[in-house]
Amino acid sequence: MSAINPAAVTIVMVEDDEGHARLIMKNIRRAGVYNPVEHFVDGTSALSYLFGVGNDASRPVLVLLDLNLPDMNGTDILVRLKNDDNLKRAPVIVLTTTDDKLEIQRCYDLGCNVYITKPVEYEAFSQAIRQLGLFISVIQVPEPS
Repeated sequence: MSAINPAAVTIVMVEDDEGHARLIMKNIRRAGVYNPVEHFVDGTSALSYLFGVGNDASRPVLVLLDLNLPDMNGTDILVRLKNDDNLKRAPVIVLTTTDDKLEIQRCYDLGCNVYITKPVEYEAFSQAIRQLGLFISVIQVPEPS
């Protein structure tokens, strides 16, 4: 295994609210994270991107995931990611309006790395972005065979 270049990590943002998406992007950039961001407004298109034919399975991603999407629950996406051999190590930050303690625990049990309730308090989000930077710096990919 070898460490990857943190700049090679693509951030996949799954957020249906355009206002929240703009705020998240602004805070990501304000925190000094300039990785490419692929934004999806529904789970179907996000899953198509993540699991689509022709996508490089070794491409490292970090997922920012809303739970309340128009076509599915974000926890369904989380389950799919964590059950996939290529994506199970991808860090997932849940950013959602759901603050139910059982739902929060369920997301951690399913493998999310950070859970943040919207509206996002800037300091909590900044801390998560700093953690995101740490995740990116320690993601490892297999050596080419």
